[in-house]
Amino acid sequence: MAQQFSQQVKIRTGLFVFIKETMNPIVLYFDNPQAVYEELKQAMKSATPVLVDKQANGPIKRLCVISNQIRGLALQDEQYQ
Repeated sequence: MAQQFSQQVKIRTGLFVFIKETMNPIVLYFDNPQAVYEELKQAMKSATPVLVDKQANGPIKRLCVISNQIRGLALQDEQYQ
């Protein structure tokens, strides 16, 4: 008889920050990743470079980069237990 496992799958959203001169993105976790995504997107569009300094949750605790060094952004949902 097959056992049924009733595990609740949790989903968290990671913010991928692609930096110029690097191959791999930096993956950051925030309490509100959508708001940080929008804020970084606006910083990228700024005519003058600004310093982006964000406190994150997870393995990488802090991001400090100049906005003109950000090549791209992405949000990705991932499952965890």
